[in-house]
Parts: sequence; C-alpha cells; structure tokens
Amino acid sequence: MKILDKYILKSYVKTLSGTFCVLMLIFLLQSVWLYISELAGKDLELDIILKFLLNVSPRLVILVLPLTILLTSIMVFGNLSENYEFAAIKASGISLQRMMKSLIFFNIILAFVIFYFSNNVAPAAEINFHNLRKNISKIKPSMAIAEGQFSQIGNYNIKTKRKFGYEGKKLNDVIIHQKKSKPGNYTVIKAESGEVISDENSDILQLKLYNGNYYDEIISKDYNKKLKKPFLKSFFDEYLINIDLASLNNVDFNSKENVNKHSMMKINDLIPAIDSLNEKKAGDLISISSKMYNRSNFKTISYNLNPKNEINYENENFLNLFQPKKQKQLYDLAISSVKSSISIIKSNKTIQFHREKNLNKHIMALHDKFSLGFACLILFFIGAPLGAIIKKGGYGLPVIIAILFFLTYHFLGIFSKNLAEDSSINPFFASWLSTIVMLPIGIYLCYIAAYDKAFLPNPINFIKNIIKR
Repeated sequence: MKILDKYILKSYVKTLSGTFCVLMLIFLLQSVWLYISELAGKDLELDIILKFLLNVSPRLVILVLPLTILLTSIMVFGNLSENYEFAAIKASGISLQRMMKSLIFFNIILAFVIFYFSNNVAPAAEINFHNLRKNISKIKPSMAIAEGQFSQIGNYNIKTKRKFGYEGKKLNDVIIHQKKSKPGNYTVIKAESGEVISDENSDILQLKLYNGNYYDEIISKDYNKKLKKPFLKSFFDEYLINIDLASLNNVDFNSKENVNKHSMMKINDLIPAIDSLNEKKAGDLISISSKMYNRSNFKTISYNLNPKNEINYENENFLNLFQPKKQKQLYDLAISSVKSSISIIKSNKTIQFHREKNLNKHIMALHDKFSLGFACLILFFIGAPLGAIIKKGGYGLPVIIAILFFLTYHFLGIFSKNLAEDSSINPFFASWLSTIVMLPIGIYLCYIAAYDKAFLPNPINFIKNIIKR
C-alpha cells in the first residue's frame, strides 16, 4: 500500500470512528427520551439500564452507519480540497478514482460486515430488547403512579392530578377504576386526596384515600331490572386499598419468550417464513372462493325451484318461467345470498389485509439485509466526489449537505415501505428504491468531480447548444 493510500485511509477511519460515536450518542439519547415513560420511576439498577441501551444500539447502528459513511466521505475529501491537497494530488497525475481505491476496498469490506451485523447481531438484539421491555414494564408498579394519566397497577387503574410530598407519596384528586371479571369500568372510586403508606420494598401496596365516594354499578340478569340501571354508592372519610405486588415485583430480567417477528429473524428464518405465508395466502384464497361458491346456494336452485315448462324462453325476464310463490323464494334467496357474500367479503378482506401486510414486511426485512450494504457503498460514492466539489471540511457545510442527502435517502425508504405494506408497490422494489434513486446521483457526482465539470450546467449555454444542434 502506497503512502497516499495509507494517508487517506487513516484520515477516513479516524473521521469515521469519531463521527459514528457522536451520531450514536445523539441517537441513543433520542432513544432514551423515546422510552423514558418505560424507564422513569422504576428504580432500575445501572446494569439493567446499560443492558437496555446495549440492546437498542444495533437498530441504531443500522440507521446511523449510512449517515456516518456519507458524512465522513464528504468531510475527508472536503478537507483534502480545502487544504489544496486534492489539487496537488491531481497535478501529480493521480485521478479521483485512484485516490478512492483504498477507501472503495475498505467500504466493500464494511458492507459485508454490515450485512453480517444486520443478519445476526440485530435480530438477536431485537429479541432481547423486546423481552427486556416486557420485563421492565412489570417491575415496581408502585413507583409508576404518574400525574395526569391512568397507571395500571394490578387490577386497578389509578390516576392522580398531582403528586407531592416525600418521594411523591402524597396524592391529590384521585380517581380509581377497579377491574373485575366482567368487562367495563363498573367500579369507580374518587377521593379528594390520598397517600401511599406501604414500605418501598413491600409486596403490598397500601393506598389510603380521604374524603371520597365509591360507586359500583350492579349488573342484573333480569332484563327489566337492568333497564333501571341499579347501582351502589357510598361515601367515606378514609378508605384503605391493599394491592398485592408479589407476582409483579419478582421479575427475572433474563427470562425470554419466543417471538416470531420479521425484525427478529435471520435470512435462514425469513425465507421459510415467507414461503409459509405465501402458501397460507394461496390456501386462504382457495378456501374463500370455495366458501363463496357454497354460500351462493347455486347448487340448490334446481332442487328447490321447478319451472313451469322446459321450452326455450326468449323473454328478458326469465322469472316469468316460475310461479309467483317460487319467484318470491328466488328473490329472497338472491337477497340472502348477496348479504351473506358481502359480509364474508368484508370480514375476509380485513383478515387478508393484515396477512398481506405481514407477508410484505417479511419480504422487505429480507431484502433490507442486502440493500443496506449496497446503500452504504453508494452513499460513499456520493460523499467522496461531493466533498471534492464543495471543497469544505469539518462539521459545517458538509453536515448540512450530508443530512439533506441522507434525509432524501431515508424518507424515500420510509415512504416506499409504507406503500409496500398494503401492496401499493412491490415490497422488493420498496426495499431497493432509495438505493436505486441514489445510484445515478453517485455516478453523476463521480463524473463531474473526476473531469472538473460544473455541478449544474449553465442554462444559457445549455439552450445555445440545443439551438446550434
């Protein structure tokens, strides 16, 4: 490896590492803010929080790395141009393609690493992240009484207008809905104030309420009594509620359950899952068509209705072949068949929509593992010539330009995948759309940077050339 290759590669790797750490820190803080409602007030140990951040990081790496490569390539080649190193290298007879040679090999290797990461590390982290979030949601619900919203603790939904006092144990304006075996909020408890009087490490949450009332709707089996809407209401000065937390406080953070979701699968799992979903889809269509045919009662028409004669009938109204009583039966049969068919179609349409959406997500998850590596390589071919063109390094203008290109790439991917979920476009095309759009931009930028062309052609000269032709 020549000195120039070592110098450029060293600058690139150094900038890539620093930029990646900065962006990962920003996105991690954003993730903490996103899941703050699940973490706050749980009195979690430091190792649980670190495990939470560790498991959420792989999904962020997949998002951050393309932006990092784009920004790094702009900054490195922008610094070379800003310090006139790029001009000196070109003056010595070395082309832009030759300057990018070592970085091309590096990014190809990086693309394979990203593919391995997205296929092996990210799915495992998604499984751990799902189970950890589920276990965190169970821990210490006695700390989870939030202001201004209902908090579910055991069989109770508790809402308080304000928390105050030592450790927020004093409550003001308390509303409690008690869950029972029957559906609905039939039991409601309201109090002017309250307080948590149990110990922090206790398995029993004791909630004492002051100056309130208790309302319980009585559901009678007798329909006539039910119309009167009977209820039970009482007032109290003090009311003590004991909530058993034994089963909720004993949480094993290492417990896992098998989760079958597209984001938690490797390629070896996605391919048979997609085949299985396709077979299920084909089987459903056959089953629905058979059901629709049987529900139409087409076979039974000739059994139940006998025409007056079997001669050829040329009149438009074929119902005149039947007796009036049979005609009425025919109309009733047709109406019943149409209503039944509409009901079946509506219910199956909703079911098939969700199954089709699930299938499309699996297909996109499969192709995303391949398209991510190609996207990172193409974004490098956009950033490197762009840095040579704008001739600016550092975290100023390159950051703005990189963010604009990355947002274009990112939102194209989101937009296309949203369309592909309901089969508006092909899910295969949705996974590759943003990469396909960025490819000609990278080729164009490499061309104008290699041959010192203008970034955008002069419109006046462009019109003159058309007129001359």
